[in-house]
Amino acid sequence: MPLSRPAWLNTLLNRRMLICIFTGFASGLPLYLLLNLVPAWLKTEGLSLKTIGAFALIQFPYTWKFLWAPLLDRFGLLPWLGRRRSWMFVSQLGLVASIAWLGQLSPVDHLPLVITLTATLAFLSATQDIALDAFRREILPDEELGLGNAIHVNAYRIAGLVPGSLSLILADHLPWSMVFMITAAFMLPGLFMTLSVKEPFAAAGSPRTLRDAVIEPFREFFGRHGVQSALLVLAFLFFYKLGDSLCTALATPFYLDMGYSKTEIGIIAKNAGLWPMVIGGILGGIWMVKIGINRALWLFGVVQFVTILGFVWMAWFGPGESNAARLAVLATVIAGEAVGAGLGTTAFVAFMARTTNPAYTATQFALFTSLMAVPRTFINATAGWLVEAMGWYSFFWLCFFLAIPGMLLLIKVAPWNGDQLPANVALDAPGAGGR
Repeated sequence: MPLSRPAWLNTLLNRRMLICIFTGFASGLPLYLLLNLVPAWLKTEGLSLKTIGAFALIQFPYTWKFLWAPLLDRFGLLPWLGRRRSWMFVSQLGLVASIAWLGQLSPVDHLPLVITLTATLAFLSATQDIALDAFRREILPDEELGLGNAIHVNAYRIAGLVPGSLSLILADHLPWSMVFMITAAFMLPGLFMTLSVKEPFAAAGSPRTLRDAVIEPFREFFGRHGVQSALLVLAFLFFYKLGDSLCTALATPFYLDMGYSKTEIGIIAKNAGLWPMVIGGILGGIWMVKIGINRALWLFGVVQFVTILGFVWMAWFGPGESNAARLAVLATVIAGEAVGAGLGTTAFVAFMARTTNPAYTATQFALFTSLMAVPRTFINATAGWLVEAMGWYSFFWLCFFLAIPGMLLLIKVAPWNGDQLPANVALDAPGAGGR
C-alpha cells in the first residue's frame, strides 16, 4: 500500500534524505561543470563549435567506469575511512584541486593540458559517482529507494546551477581563474559530508577476491534476467536518455548564438530552472512512491520527450523581439528542460537502483550508469558537427526522433502494469521477493 502522509513525511525528513542531498550535489557539480561551464569558457576564448563539441569525448570515463568499479567493491584506499568513504574522499579531494587548477590555464595557449586536466576531472568525477551510488544504495532501505533517489537526482540537478548559472554570471565580472576557484569551493560540502557520515554496513559483504568482484556482478545480472531480457534492459539504459542528452549537449552555446548574454542565461537558469525542477522533482519522487517505478518511467518519460520541442520552437521562432519576450522564451525552454529531464532522470535512477544486487552494488550500478552516459559522451561529441551541418532547427528535430526508441523499449522492460510492489521496493534484490 502507498505510504501514509505521516510516514512519507518522516521519510522525507530523516537523516538519510539529508545525506542524499549532499551525494547528489557532489555528484552533479563536476559533470555540469564539464557540460555547461567548460563549453561557455571555450566559446568565449574563441574555440570553434566543432572543437567544443569534441570536448564531450573527455567524458569517456563515465562510459567505462564499470571497468574499475570492481576495485571499489573489493578494496578500500584508507582503512580509517572504510571501503566506500575512502574512495569518496580521495576522488572529492582530487576534484577540488582539478577544478581550481583548470581555471589557471588558457584553452588557446595550453589546449593539450586543458584536455588532459578535463579528462582527469572526468575520471575523478566518474570514480566519485561509483562510490556515491554504492554508498547511497547501501544506506537506503528498500522502502526509501524511490524517494531517496528522487532527492539525490534533484540535488544533482541543483548542483548544475553553480556552473550553469552562478559561475556564468561571475564570468561577466571576474576573471576565469577566480570563477573556477569559486566553483571548486562548492565541492567542499560533499567532502565534509564524507568525513562526518558513518561507513554503511553492507549486509552482503564485499567480494572475497578481485576475480569475484569482476566476474560475479555480470554473471549474476545475466543469470537473474536471462540473456535476452538482460540485453533489452541494457538497450533501454542506452536509449532512454539519448534524445534528451543530445538535445542539451550544446545548450549554452545555443543560447549564446540566440543572442543571450552569459548573465541573462545565468539569471534565467537560476529562477526559471530551479523552482520547477525542485518542486516537480520532489512531487515526482513522492508520486513515484504511489504509482511505482514502471508507470513513472512512462509518465515522466513523456514529459522528458515533449520538452525537447521547446528547443525546436526557440530555434524556429528565435528569441523574440522585445526584451521581455526574449527572456520569456528563454525561461520557458529552460524550465521545460529542467522539469522534463529532471523527472525522467528521477525515475531512471530509481529503476537502476532497483535493478542492482546489493552484493555487487558498485559494479552493477556503474555498468548501468555507464550505459546511460554513452550518448552523453560519444554521441554528444558529434553535436557540434551536426549543428554546423544541419543547423539548430533540424538538429533539435533529430534529437526528438532519437528519443522514441527508449520509450518503445518500455513496453518490454517496464510494462505499465509491471510493478507488483510500490516503487520503493527493490523487486530484483535478494530478500525482496526477487524473480
